[in-house]
Amino acid sequence: MEWFDVVVVGAGAAGLFCAGAAGQRGLKVLVIDHADKVAEKIRISGGGRCNFTNLDTTPANFISDNPRFCRSALSRYTPRDFVNLLAKHGVAHHEKHKGQLFCDRSAEDIIQVLLAECASGGVTRWQPCRVTSLRALDQESVSAGEPAPRYLLDTSNGTVACQSVVIATGGLSIPKIGATDFGYRIARQFDLPVVATRPALVPLTFDEAQWAPFAPLSGLSLPVHLATGSKKSAVSFSEDLLFTHRGLSGPGVLQISSYWQADTTIRLNLAPGSDVAQQLLQAKTRSRKLLANELAAIVPSRLAETWVAQGAALRQPWDRAVADTPDKALAALAERVSRWEITPSGTEGYRKAEVTAGGVSTAVLSSQTMESRQRGLYFIGEVVDVTGWLGGYNFQWAWASAHACATALAQAKSGAFDG
Repeated sequence: MEWFDVVVVGAGAAGLFCAGAAGQRGLKVLVIDHADKVAEKIRISGGGRCNFTNLDTTPANFISDNPRFCRSALSRYTPRDFVNLLAKHGVAHHEKHKGQLFCDRSAEDIIQVLLAECASGGVTRWQPCRVTSLRALDQESVSAGEPAPRYLLDTSNGTVACQSVVIATGGLSIPKIGATDFGYRIARQFDLPVVATRPALVPLTFDEAQWAPFAPLSGLSLPVHLATGSKKSAVSFSEDLLFTHRGLSGPGVLQISSYWQADTTIRLNLAPGSDVAQQLLQAKTRSRKLLANELAAIVPSRLAETWVAQGAALRQPWDRAVADTPDKALAALAERVSRWEITPSGTEGYRKAEVTAGGVSTAVLSSQTMESRQRGLYFIGEVVDVTGWLGGYNFQWAWASAHACATALAQAKSGAFDG
């Protein structure tokens, strides 16, 4: 039976980063992952270039039952710290949009940095390897002269003993690359509560009949303002929207999806920054063009034609010249463009969700160490009930929570921190 100070389950962003940092602090570390490929979620992220952090990261960019939980870890490992790590490894990057940093070359650069950090820390990695059970021990000795382990893990490579276990298995998002509920099962095994999970940063879908008028817009993208929730709890974003055959996607929709609740509406301004009503009234005094053509000066022509075509069903005279359209009808069209309210029927689910919202409750985790109330059992990254916005925030949470955990593990071994 092999002995390790720490076994990290999950060879993704958080798991590899934690393993490398812990190994470099003098701990004997094993990383286990059931997947054939290492860090596949990193590899496919950001269109293959990995949006690895966001320079503007604050706790306000995260969703959790306890919004304050992420403060400690984020303050102690910042985006600049990770940028400095990439500089050390010579990884070139650029800012694309709103503080979002991407690799110049490939997401593979991030994976190689993490593997190099693990190698520097003497980390052992078993992959592919399955954990079949995790058992907490009552401080039984493995053999004379060795410290008593807290845990035994039965794996497809044999049984290992360790003092601490770090669960970095992620959520349910993108099952085709190996996502499972392993982390949640481990939490429940030790009576740790799990906040209900749901797909987040995910496209929204609509009833087929309801969506039929808009399905031909598939592929159309435009900047919009989106909102959901009641007045007191309303959340809004100004980002691009993408029409699909089944519903709505694009950065704006992915952002709002993390806050959207089933059976509630989303509100979209398809022409943010424009006073549509005023522009149409002005056009009426000088133009003989069709209303659809005038609207196309404000929004994309395909969208303008689709909106005007709905006039018959709504009993609105939008199929004529703008000069011949009553002011009331122009106001109704402007209102529909500026405040389109629609109720999604659901989402594209975990298969297309970038992350999983919910997870292991922060009520039973230390915000400083990521250790649970089950001594020696830690949870980091996406498996925790901390979900970031689109734009590199979830990777920053992976780095920050992993760093907090690795620091605590090293302190625990040295006796500087009990736990």
